[in-house]
Amino acid sequence: MSGKRAKQLRRQAHQRILKTIWQIPDDAWPVVQKLLPPEKPAGTRGRPVVPFRQVFDGILYVLRTGCQWKAVPKEYGSGSTVHRRFQEWRSRRVFKKFWALMLKRYDKRRRIAWRWQAVDSKSVPAPLGGTDTGPNPTDRAKSGSKRHQLVDRRGAPLSAVVTGANATDMKTNPTVLDWIVVPRPRPTRKKPQHLCEDKGYDYPECREQALTRGYIPHIPQKGTDPSALPAGQKRHPARRWVAERTHAWQNAFRKLRVRWEKKTENWEGLWHLANSLIVYRMAFLG
Repeated sequence: MSGKRAKQLRRQAHQRILKTIWQIPDDAWPVVQKLLPPEKPAGTRGRPVVPFRQVFDGILYVLRTGCQWKAVPKEYGSGSTVHRRFQEWRSRRVFKKFWALMLKRYDKRRRIAWRWQAVDSKSVPAPLGGTDTGPNPTDRAKSGSKRHQLVDRRGAPLSAVVTGANATDMKTNPTVLDWIVVPRPRPTRKKPQHLCEDKGYDYPECREQALTRGYIPHIPQKGTDPSALPAGQKRHPARRWVAERTHAWQNAFRKLRVRWEKKTENWEGLWHLANSLIVYRMAFLG
């Protein structure tokens, strides 16, 4: 195979559109089910039982469409039931555990690409305010939050941190690197781990934080053009773009595009669920 043909195939793989998930897949439901408390048996006296899978699909509907909880279609149960279950399961860390289990399955099928990792952040509006919000310096100081994340070479999300929109990437950097939801293997000489960050991380502290954790940092300097290299010096392929693509995948979940949840833990729970489904697609549908 020629080098040109190989590049075309890689480009096609990167541009491939993965199938949209509107309901929890059959092979993923048993994983979620093990994380949930026992269901109320059908026929039990009291209020009618709403099956957990039906409620879970209702949560996914809210995440996908961005609708209000009270606007959930009746086929998923009442909006109050779906929201109450969501908060109960979020308090049990169900969505974060689901994300971690999907990453382990992804690792088993494709191997987490630890060699090249990337950090990036995304500011989103938060019209209702709430915890971990602040004036967005890029949106006329309107209330907003920021999603910080670390991804592997293919863009699989590994960590997720929420801050106010006015939080600097530099100060949040160590938390993002430390809050990976699955164990990170120790870098070695034969298996190094590179960390790509943009100019917003061009500080000695960020380089030191990366080196302390065993990373080889790649951070362009402010005021320089990365494409302008000295004669004879080879330019490495761009690798940080996968983090931006993952943000675009997450924005396809409309509940993450604008933060309407006042409680950070609720918005994080929705983000963790979105990450779970993104990793599932990469592992089984990609």
